[in-house]
Amino acid sequence: MRATSAERIQVSRTRLLPHEKERFRREIEEMRSRITKGRRYRAIVRTLSKHGLLHLLQDRRWWKLFGRRRSQEEDEQLRQIGRRLRLVFEELGPTFIKLGQVLVTRQELIPEPITTELAELLDQVPPMPFPYIATILDDELEEGLDTFEWIRVEPLGSASLAQVYQAQLRDGRMCAVKVVRPVVDKLFQTDIQIIKRLVRRVQRLLPANLAAAVDLPGLIEDYYSSSVDELDLRTEAKNMDEHRRIAAEFATMHIPRVYHVTPRVLVMEYIDGWNLKEFPVDFLTFEERFERMTDLAHYYIKTFLEGFYHADPHGSNIMIDRNTKKAVLIDWGMVGRMDSIHTEAIFRLLLHCRLNQAEDAAEAALDIIQPTPYTDPVELKDQLRSMLIHYVNSEQASRYNWGNLVIQIITIGMKNYCRIPNGLALWAKGFSAAEGTARWLCPEITYHTVVESADVQILRRWLGRRFNYRANASFLTETAKLIGTFPRRINKILEKLAWNDLKFIVETRMAPDTSVLINKIVNRFTLGILSAGFFAGGTILISFGSPAVQTVPGLRGLTTGVLWGSTILGCYVLWRVLRSRRA
Repeated sequence: MRATSAERIQVSRTRLLPHEKERFRREIEEMRSRITKGRRYRAIVRTLSKHGLLHLLQDRRWWKLFGRRRSQEEDEQLRQIGRRLRLVFEELGPTFIKLGQVLVTRQELIPEPITTELAELLDQVPPMPFPYIATILDDELEEGLDTFEWIRVEPLGSASLAQVYQAQLRDGRMCAVKVVRPVVDKLFQTDIQIIKRLVRRVQRLLPANLAAAVDLPGLIEDYYSSSVDELDLRTEAKNMDEHRRIAAEFATMHIPRVYHVTPRVLVMEYIDGWNLKEFPVDFLTFEERFERMTDLAHYYIKTFLEGFYHADPHGSNIMIDRNTKKAVLIDWGMVGRMDSIHTEAIFRLLLHCRLNQAEDAAEAALDIIQPTPYTDPVELKDQLRSMLIHYVNSEQASRYNWGNLVIQIITIGMKNYCRIPNGLALWAKGFSAAEGTARWLCPEITYHTVVESADVQILRRWLGRRFNYRANASFLTETAKLIGTFPRRINKILEKLAWNDLKFIVETRMAPDTSVLINKIVNRFTLGILSAGFFAGGTILISFGSPAVQTVPGLRGLTTGVLWGSTILGCYVLWRVLRSRRA
């Protein structure tokens, strides 16, 4: 949509005078200086307390509701917690809004009543006044606002991290200008430190079996890394360039071109069109919709096979260009990578599933999720086989669709206390969103059928990864090392045997949870013995040493203090034992 002459704001009218620029720059610095760890910590605690959620960091009983079947009453309690948590995140700002959006993807970890509420998090926030944005543009771009012929003051979109504006470059090209909001980087760095501290406390509150399967600090570390990348728009530009290379073979797809990029400003090609959920139905024929659906599906499969994933490829992030009719992918902030072993295992699972080979599909699923000491492998495999049967002839309209398949595997893994790779949930979200995109574009054709048409591409990329120069070079290097060191290693073993000095060291390790439990038992037992000893000593002194107690100065007070101290210590030990059993 082009701006009319009345809507176009000339750069000369938006340019800041030197004293105005200095004033807004000072205001931004003042806002940064007000963001301190102490202030944010007090604000977070105050907000949690205001919405009645502070007890979640202290009461272990709430966390037992995670990862097991719950009653209807417990689900309603969790729904209320989710509603309050959503209000807390919206009130605390960008860091927590993004955290809530990441938690929504962990449906295997967070109970459904909570994720349902968090899914309503508002990422659209009131825009910052344009003079603050103009200050950033002047500081970041070499020519400042003079880079543009005109720029529209009202943003096209205002999210928690950035604002997007429509503008025209001086050479006549229309562009979209994405600007990171002022001080949001300082806010992220400060909030993440506090979140890490709170999450470590929550990790200690989790039941032992759930704590073995869930790495909350690792999840937050991944979230922090991806959020920092999202704040640096040079990373987004790099992602766009990489995926433009991947999408080059698909005629109906397009990635916007980047004109200028700095850490806080991204100037890219402006797309005049509609997002996928809003374009007129009659704008594309059935053949055109089917062609774009096929290209999008094959593109997503190609990116998945190369280890990339776009965690947010929903309809609002795909536009149909009204001039070229191409499907244009925008918003490249939430892009990540996953290792090729897990990716290959997922596609092997899909291939076995289509052939009704549930046993082989379950084996492939076990290459994705990692059992822990609390996992019953027989029950886990049985549940996987029973679930995979439903996906043999999956359809988009059914709840048994391929987009849901990986999420179901993650859910079953969590219920059986398996460790889930942190990047897998976002990969699954991207795969599910890709199927949703296909459903919007061409509901007449199943995603199952489209993925089948990519079998040759999948096989070719597998073979290309396994049999190429780098893979062969690595294999030859390892083989040469084995052959070269084999005689020396055998000689050492024979020498040990000749001198009767061959030893095998067997080291047993205790599980961390068991070690903590034993330490608690020993500590409480020791405190109990000390309490009983002091109490017995005080009682003997009073009962059999009355003359001495009366005559020796201070002995009576000491004896009374010992009795009261031992009584209090004994009550404390008893309270800790009862509390641990209740928790």
